[in-house]
Amino acid sequence: MSTTNDTLKKSTLVPIIIIAGLFFIFGFVTWINGALIPYMKTINELTDTQSYLVASASYISFVVMALPASYIIKKIGFKSGMSLGLIVMAVGALIFVPAAGARTYWMFLVAIFIQGIGMTLLQTASNPYITILGPIESGAKRIAIMGIANKVAGALGSVIFGAILLTGIDDVKEKLTTISEVEKDQLLNSTADSVVMPYIIMAIVLVVLGILIRKAPLPHVEAAPIEAPKDGEKSKTSIFQFPHLWLGVLALFVYVGVEVIAGDTIIAYGIALDIPTEQAKFFTLLTLMAMVFTYALGVFLIPKYISQAFALKASAVLGIVLSFAIVFTSGFTSVLFVAALGFANALVWPAVWPLALTGLGKFTKTASALLIMGISGGAILPLLYGVLVDNKKEHLTSSGINEISATAEAASHGYWILLPCYIIILYYAFFGHKVGLKKS
Repeated sequence: MSTTNDTLKKSTLVPIIIIAGLFFIFGFVTWINGALIPYMKTINELTDTQSYLVASASYISFVVMALPASYIIKKIGFKSGMSLGLIVMAVGALIFVPAAGARTYWMFLVAIFIQGIGMTLLQTASNPYITILGPIESGAKRIAIMGIANKVAGALGSVIFGAILLTGIDDVKEKLTTISEVEKDQLLNSTADSVVMPYIIMAIVLVVLGILIRKAPLPHVEAAPIEAPKDGEKSKTSIFQFPHLWLGVLALFVYVGVEVIAGDTIIAYGIALDIPTEQAKFFTLLTLMAMVFTYALGVFLIPKYISQAFALKASAVLGIVLSFAIVFTSGFTSVLFVAALGFANALVWPAVWPLALTGLGKFTKTASALLIMGISGGAILPLLYGVLVDNKKEHLTSSGINEISATAEAASHGYWILLPCYIIILYYAFFGHKVGLKKS
């Protein structure tokens, strides 16, 4: 038995390393949004709500492309789907060049949306692949390893792009209030140019990797067949006969929303609390490092010491506690509680995937596309956070509260949106993942 397990581990080691590399790539691309949001807000002179369209443009692509991506992957296979995803991401990166030249917000959003399409292909292929590469009960462990690669890359991306895009941004904002319109255009145009070279380099790297992945030694894998129906039971004929899957989609929808809020709003939140941008630009790093630590813990604990369902329960409870802590504290302490959401969020994605895909058999690829559509929570919930912040700020300033205090209180108020999301995740952890499944 031990020899069989050793052989299985060796046969899956190289594929796991390769897929971890892919998770590293889309982690890097995804988590630079935390730096892009305040950067875009400055160079395009946006409101909070408008600036969070950066996240919306990236994540709404998962709704638009998830089912088409599933169809494409059925036709061309997991490996070719991953390669195509990387090439499409490269195209999106190149569009940043004319967008910066024109300093046109909608062009930036188109570029981010196209990169999101590439990531949809990549995720629709790589998530189910890594889930079914080994035993389903250890699926969360393998996805936790992917999460480490994803968030380490995100930490690097947020630091690198924070340094490139946000260094000196406070000086730029200060100058904008005192210079003429002509000088303002010149200053904003020169600031916009700072994204050009990083995205050209990104495009080149993505194209090279897209070519290399076609040659990678990835074995063909398929999900386990659906369990044969017992006497008197009907066989499953539709994806709509798996309620635990659809509840899993809802759980992922709210989870990705709170994860993106935790990572992408924390820099802007720090700035709203009057913390200098030179310090605030590192706050996303705190969130991601909390996630990396918890992923590593998950790799060690799951499934030997705790189950996937237990990890999900603990994550949801912690998320609820931290949601209250954020809104009832202030200053840097509150920022630290936002960063601590990384501990609550890390194991949700790894736990939901194998729980939601349990018993799906031939429906696994379609189910994976539906779960990927849940990523659209990252498009909608941060935008709702921005709306809550803008509305609260408008109400406070109209009541006579000064701009600085109103901005800080409004930014904190927006985090109330986290609470119902973690309650939904808690329901899935205790009950939702069992709905419609036969007791074994």
